[in-house]
Amino acid sequence: MFTGIIEELGTVEALDLLDGDAARLTIRGPKVTEDAGHGDSIAVNGCCLTVVEYGDGLFTADVMSETLKRTSLGGVGKGSKVNLERAVTAHARLGGHIVQGHVDGVGTIASRTPSEHWEEVRIAAAPEILKYVAEKGSIAVDGVSLTVTDVDDATGTFGVSLIPTTLELTVLGSKQIGDTVNLEVDVIAKYVERLLVAGGTK
Repeated sequence: MFTGIIEELGTVEALDLLDGDAARLTIRGPKVTEDAGHGDSIAVNGCCLTVVEYGDGLFTADVMSETLKRTSLGGVGKGSKVNLERAVTAHARLGGHIVQGHVDGVGTIASRTPSEHWEEVRIAAAPEILKYVAEKGSIAVDGVSLTVTDVDDATGTFGVSLIPTTLELTVLGSKQIGDTVNLEVDVIAKYVERLLVAGGTK
């Protein structure tokens, strides 16, 4: 489990395709590898990946074809910057919200509106994602825990506000209009829907 508080901007060293249905991703991240071990979980742009090799500030993870198809990781390459977060420990503060690292889908940056102290960003998402997004609720965008400012079902978009720290220390600061981002909705919303459906109230 993660909290959506990015620890480090990592750099992709290699994305090696394996037989066309998987890949091996090597990332430089000195901070997240300082106490890494084989089998540990590290979120990469919000995707929970398992460390298979590590050392000298690098770690390698195997990425399944399902992950490549359903997330933006299939589009990274050597030199790409990525958000990194280690799995939360029991004694850590939950600074963001409960993030599983299980990406629900990909959204697209629809607009960016700078202001004096923050930047308003609108993200387009598919209806099956947008139905779980609520004003003042939480969402993980490329692994970053953010508060939803509004939802516009007519345009299929939602808004978030990015403070200077987020703009400086995560990949969201450099994303351009049209770029894709990984989205993970609040897991509680999905469980509530499942219970309502099972109970015959929906």
